Amino acid sequence: MKQTRRISVLLLLTLVLTLCVGAFSGCTVLTADGSTDTASQQVTNVQIVEGSILVTYADGTTKNIGSATTNVNNNTITINGGETEQSTLAVSKALLSTVAVQCSFSRTVQGGFWGSSSQQSYTSCGAGVIYYLDKSAGNAYIITNYHVVYDSDSNAANGISTEIAVFLWGAQTGIPATYVGGSSNYDIAVLKVQNSAQLKTGAAEAADIADSDAISVGQNVYVVGNPEAEGISATAGIVSVDSEYIYMSVTDSTGATSKKPFRVIRVDAAVNSGNSGGGLFDASGRLIGIVNAKIQSEEVENIGYAIPSNVAKAIAKNIIDYAAQGKTNVVRAIVGITVGISDSRMVYDTETGLVHMEQTVYVSDVTEGTLAKDAGVQVGDVLVSIKVGSAEAQAVNRQHHIIDAMLDARVGNTVELVVLRNGEQETLTMTVTASCLQDY
Repeated sequence: MKQTRRISVLLLLTLVLTLCVGAFSGCTVLTADGSTDTASQQVTNVQIVEGSILVTYADGTTKNIGSATTNVNNNTITINGGETEQSTLAVSKALLSTVAVQCSFSRTVQGGFWGSSSQQSYTSCGAGVIYYLDKSAGNAYIITNYHVVYDSDSNAANGISTEIAVFLWGAQTGIPATYVGGSSNYDIAVLKVQNSAQLKTGAAEAADIADSDAISVGQNVYVVGNPEAEGISATAGIVSVDSEYIYMSVTDSTGATSKKPFRVIRVDAAVNSGNSGGGLFDASGRLIGIVNAKIQSEEVENIGYAIPSNVAKAIAKNIIDYAAQGKTNVVRAIVGITVGISDSRMVYDTETGLVHMEQTVYVSDVTEGTLAKDAGVQVGDVLVSIKVGSAEAQAVNRQHHIIDAMLDARVGNTVELVVLRNGEQETLTMTVTASCLQDY
């Protein structure tokens, strides 16, 4: 997956609703296509959920009238009904945080007379997303894929490029970047930029990161990256599968290769070589994933994958935190439980009109001598929620919720598990220690 605005004035279809406390008496609702919604003479509530306008009527029914809000200010709501304009705005926002990544390598090539060898220089390209930006200092952290900056055939001791440059959209001059750390097991790496004049004076911004657990199958998405190393560009599609596992070949810093499972979002937007490390963005231009793979086959079209933003964000923060301790890898806290799924079901939200999946997650195994065993976790416990440190409690209704939450665990954090046992809820606590940390 790696490779050697015009901005128009938007004609907005607007609806201004005077928000009176209690009711919207006698309102007429103008839908996204410009038609009038006459389902009821009285509107009692208007909600904006993930860019969609949800109108509730006096008879209790709720209808999704279309897409895209441009403003919610004081007592007015402005609705933009133009789908084309919305996609342009979303991609424009995504471009602000997208960079092309160019990595330089060298390798020794054997050949010629008398077994002579020569040094060969070459470049590899991908993309990245600005995760953190201090504009006044010109400093930034950038998320990309590990395989973008790594080449096991290079002469670098750890396979990581020692000469990395990132390019903002429209810029011809690269910005020097350094490798902070990464993990082949998650295919995430973090780069650092310091004191960049382009970042200080340019339009670049850090990505607005959305909750990837809140995405829905069928929602519009945009892939923004550096396909074929031809420069930053965008493609459009929808979410095909909100969360699934695929196996990919992983080569670690020692050169050893193995198959590893990756949790990904599947999309039908075009993904090509060079898109690796770039962003998957939603209809509001928020980051929901880091693109990392596609299926290459004459019999398959447009099946691409992205690492969910919740995972990418947690891994990036983990790498940055442990870099301060001299580490360049991901460090996970292992509490000693294995989870399984006893039930999986579709849930329909009558208010939004959307469906999502929920699972019943239970403890299938507890390892002796671990934090979980000492805390009293038992095989068969149904996991209700998990709380790590000062973070809010996370309801556990998908198998990956436990794994993702533990990426944020640090030494000294208290982990609270609420479990359902014999029909009653119990809260089990454990404190993360250095002995349960694992490089990954």
